[in-house]
Amino acid sequence: MKLPNEFLEKMRSLFGDDEYINFLKSYDMQRFYGLRVNTLKISVDEFKRISPFELEPVPWIRDGFYYSEEVNPGKHPYYHAGLYYIQEPSAMLPGAVMNAQPGDFVLDLCAAPGGKTVQMAAGMQGKGLLVANDINSDRVKALVKNIELCGITNAIVTNDTPDKLAKKFTGFFDKILVDAPCSGEGMFRKDDDAAKNWDKFKSDKCCNMQRDILDCVDDMLKPGGCLVYSTCTFSPEENEGMVSEFLDKHKDYELLEITKAYGIESGRPKWWNNNPELFKTARMWPHKVKGEGHFVALLKKKGDVKDLPRELEKARNIENNKAVELFYEFVDKNLNRDIEGYLSMKSDNLYCLPVKLPDLSGIKVAKFGWYLGKVLKGRFEPSHSFILALKKEDIKNVINLDSNTADVLKYLKGETLMFEGSKGYTGVLVDGYTLGWAKQTGDMLKNLYPKGWRKMN
Repeated sequence: MKLPNEFLEKMRSLFGDDEYINFLKSYDMQRFYGLRVNTLKISVDEFKRISPFELEPVPWIRDGFYYSEEVNPGKHPYYHAGLYYIQEPSAMLPGAVMNAQPGDFVLDLCAAPGGKTVQMAAGMQGKGLLVANDINSDRVKALVKNIELCGITNAIVTNDTPDKLAKKFTGFFDKILVDAPCSGEGMFRKDDDAAKNWDKFKSDKCCNMQRDILDCVDDMLKPGGCLVYSTCTFSPEENEGMVSEFLDKHKDYELLEITKAYGIESGRPKWWNNNPELFKTARMWPHKVKGEGHFVALLKKKGDVKDLPRELEKARNIENNKAVELFYEFVDKNLNRDIEGYLSMKSDNLYCLPVKLPDLSGIKVAKFGWYLGKVLKGRFEPSHSFILALKKEDIKNVINLDSNTADVLKYLKGETLMFEGSKGYTGVLVDGYTLGWAKQTGDMLKNLYPKGWRKMN
């Protein structure tokens, strides 16, 4: 493939001739394709049992797998059930290093399209709060869709600048991930456009953005909290250099060691200022691992872990709200479980979170939590997001479609299905996993799969 001459000259000067030759050879090799099992919906062992294609484990993460180039997992019904997320294998490392746990308050600051958000949400298991932000309004749409597809119930999606978030979320988060906008040198083998556009997004331009983002992060992280900084580029200015600069500015942070195994190597202090602390960071190279390339640093903010008072929206008394009454009528009639959490109304839309909604005044919000549905003409209409976070045993009336039949493809295309059943809402499943809603009328199932999600080929 054609690589920018300036990039090649820079890498030769950094590596030296011998390693540079091996690095360059990697661009003549195949790229690697990966997916991560969504353990909010299915266990790794169960997915391995039912997987329709061959899998090879990604060694640095238990729920990650390689698949072969000829496989197209994005077209399989299991993808539309949110059983896995398609993700470049080396991009799985930052989320693994973050190690989000149930009850954490986590910020994914540069989140779209959502691979690392989904990964952290799986670790949180629906407990705590996950704020996923992206400044780009078009990319936020993909972020919202992926969060809904994967059945995440504890996420808020914001579409604002880091400095605005910093003013609102002072000392709010236990963990923050900054997968920073970068020059994208680790994407050259995956994306020809990344190589073609490298000159527009070289390190000097990206460093200014990264610096501004990191300056905002400190205000939002609690003492004792952890920051993961990552990029998909090789540039030392954006990696060791940016981490070193942050540590010089913020003396109350320390680098923590990232385990090196499976070809993952230490950062390269000699490429910057020879600070041995930078050996604690991690680099993934396309000539050393089965992946495209990444840099990851784990930093801890010194001080005791404190439960600082968090600015939460004043709870509104919506117990007698007609919309909530209609919602619980729907739950009683159609589900076998209660819906627990804090409900909030935004216009006619009903949301739920496991914690009280933070004060989001002045922030652009794309999603206020688990979107349950809306009130329309005196009735509650459940959302697609609602059912994608439910399991088959949660729903009273279901129809289970075989993943190998034409019916499941008809459903994903929005076509009417001919089945008899009890009148009213029906959960449509594929091999026991929720795909969406339908409404039974006589011997027909009216298809409620969202028009914008329909699979047309």
